[in-house]
Amino acid sequence: LPGFSESLLLDVILLLRSQPQGGRDNASQKTFEIDYNHNCFRKDGQPFRYISGSIHYFRVPRFYWKDRLLKMKMAGLNAIQIYVPWNFHEPQPGQYQFSEEHDVEHFIQLAHELGLLVILRPGPYICAEWEMGGLPAWLLEKENIVLRSSDPDYLAAVDTWLGVILPKMKPLLYQNGGPIITVQVENEYGSYFSCDYDYLRFLQKRFHYHLGNDVVLFTTDGEMEKLMQCGALQGLYATVDFGPGANITKAFLIQRKYEPKGPLINSEFYTGWLDHWGQPHSTVKTEVVASSLQDILARGANVNLYMFIGGTNFGYWNGANMPYQPQPTSYDYDAPLSEAGDLTEKYFAVRDVIRKFEKVPEGPIPPSTPKFAYGKVALKKLKTVEEALNILCPAGPVKSLYPLTFIQVKQYFGFVLYRTTLPEDCSEPTPLSSPHRGVHDRAYVSVDGVPQGVLDRNYVTTLNITGKAGATLDLLVENMGRVNYGYYINDYKGLISNLTLNSSILTDWMIFPLDIENAVYHLGGWHDNDRSYRSKACAHSSNYTLPAFYVGNFSIPSGIPDLPQDTFIQFPGWTKGQVWINGFNLGRYWPARGPQVTLFVPRHILVTSAPNTIAVLELERAPCSDDPPEPCTVEFVDKPVISATVTYSH
Repeated sequence: LPGFSESLLLDVILLLRSQPQGGRDNASQKTFEIDYNHNCFRKDGQPFRYISGSIHYFRVPRFYWKDRLLKMKMAGLNAIQIYVPWNFHEPQPGQYQFSEEHDVEHFIQLAHELGLLVILRPGPYICAEWEMGGLPAWLLEKENIVLRSSDPDYLAAVDTWLGVILPKMKPLLYQNGGPIITVQVENEYGSYFSCDYDYLRFLQKRFHYHLGNDVVLFTTDGEMEKLMQCGALQGLYATVDFGPGANITKAFLIQRKYEPKGPLINSEFYTGWLDHWGQPHSTVKTEVVASSLQDILARGANVNLYMFIGGTNFGYWNGANMPYQPQPTSYDYDAPLSEAGDLTEKYFAVRDVIRKFEKVPEGPIPPSTPKFAYGKVALKKLKTVEEALNILCPAGPVKSLYPLTFIQVKQYFGFVLYRTTLPEDCSEPTPLSSPHRGVHDRAYVSVDGVPQGVLDRNYVTTLNITGKAGATLDLLVENMGRVNYGYYINDYKGLISNLTLNSSILTDWMIFPLDIENAVYHLGGWHDNDRSYRSKACAHSSNYTLPAFYVGNFSIPSGIPDLPQDTFIQFPGWTKGQVWINGFNLGRYWPARGPQVTLFVPRHILVTSAPNTIAVLELERAPCSDDPPEPCTVEFVDKPVISATVTYSH
């Protein structure tokens, strides 16, 4: 009942605001510091311990920010921890986004209004299972750049970025009347190969320059001595992270080796874990989380629960690990609040543990949001990618003797189509190969409009194809998310090395960077623009159909007061692709691999005033045929499926 829950929300907020905050807005008296004599923080002179939870504003729709923050407050947390992803705010060099879904200042102010303190982690690198660990892909335009080091090109870009983000954060520091109590420098730097203390010292100086000398700066690293050696720096308070399975005494002894005095801090206490396509959904038992949390709090330690709510990798924002394994669209994390913000058994168990140590706010907890199953929607095939090239790439192709990467054609996300012609007759199956694993990350191959199969980064580096000399060879290459952790974060996309046909290097490429977002947003213009390349053949192999767009719509009655509501979309019989609703990029679906089967659809992207438009780009095989033409269906359901049995096939 949205009407009921919104009025409830208002009552709880008013109740929280009426509770004394200790002169919250009188900045002149406000201090937050480390007391090394008593091994604690001091907030306004009083001993203080935070119990915090991680939330990523960039993974939760702005529409739901207040709902999720209030649920965190009502669990007994007195702080939240947030990352700031650089690439989310500076998608192109010098072009900044800080409004609407990108309005981090508003998010921090919302937390402040609810009486939640904020632990800020502005990077510049954040990991977070986020595309390239939050670093912008355009950094890779300097081909030999050493990321996360004192490389001059990297430092120059970082310095400019810090000069934008940190001045926005300064008024929000606790001592300036805001909620930010501590600020992390970099992120788990001890886990990175470069071990560059000059880089950390540079960051330390710039953070102090922009934020002042009285801000508490800290680092976070895994609870192993070799990780602390390169991650810690004098003048930055060293903290550790560990999950429920760790030896808590041993972990805090590692912290004590680097910080003999001061508060004990676990900056990332893992409530769950991340997922990868093709692997089972990760879970951590509630009892194990609750038991470890109780042990940490009983020691008087500060703790941040990572994650308290995971959220969603909308669009193309998911990261990946090595050997190359991309993360799915859902970042549920088996956290106390589900991806859709629902209360779980783990939420109440964590709240019960916190209640033993701190006063938990009184009043009702905002309920889980209602979900609605809108049912099946028929989609019709609109155009194949090949047929729509002049719409998807109005500027036309870039011509090059050898393939160029996404970066070289200024395409950071999504898809690029690579086209050449077969230099020889391939009436018998002929090997098309990527000898140096140069397909980053997945290529959908066709010859004269006949699908041939898929090449990928890890497993399928050779594919037998057939076609006549002079036939058009197309490879639609997908960036499935840049590596976010470890040595290989300089993750170039596209065809990053030459392809061979029968061991001869293929040349004379036409490269089409595809602006799918803009095209999907203006679907009405697709029918008026039909001068595109047409497939010469409609035949397709038994296993694949050509990458193509499918479109349909559904209406939500406007007379029902409680609609629209959140829902989940699933893809029965579909294979792998991308989906948009009303132009909003929900993310990737891949039910053929799992474990995620449904995608979360937040209600704010749905409308009742007009039909809702669904656009699907199916990359491998649609569940309906062209001959005769028949509709495919997607289905809206009211329960998520993110832990299906994995059906992993290369």
